[in-house]
Amino acid sequence: MLLSMVERQRFTFKKEERVTGNKRISALFAHGASFLVYPFKVVFYDYECAVSGPVSVLVSIPKKRLRRATARNRMKRLVREAYRINKELIPSDLLPDNRRVDIAFIYIKDELSGYDKVERSICKSLREISSKLKAERAKC
Repeated sequence: MLLSMVERQRFTFKKEERVTGNKRISALFAHGASFLVYPFKVVFYDYECAVSGPVSVLVSIPKKRLRRATARNRMKRLVREAYRINKELIPSDLLPDNRRVDIAFIYIKDELSGYDKVERSICKSLREISSKLKAERAKC
């Protein structure tokens, strides 16, 4: 059975979905709200933007936590894959045309985690971000 164009695009992770640029990264960490979903510290920043776009993600695996580059790269791949599969947990109707959300996942565990643990943590954090965005929209 052929998938429609919308269903096929849902599982992509394009460049527009990545937080890039020093100004955006600085604003994310300076003004963003944070919470902990072990093994990640999650920082998100909801802001007004002239150009609407998808939710953007930054993945950080500090060298202090995982010394070997192969381990850091594996964790980055696991996090990106878990996000790519579960990104629909933040519904697009929460973000009007002039709003954008940047999210940073910072790994805080000192050893590698399995994919199932990473996926559970990513899903839990996306649900929490979604509920916080809903609560903020309800106030307005």
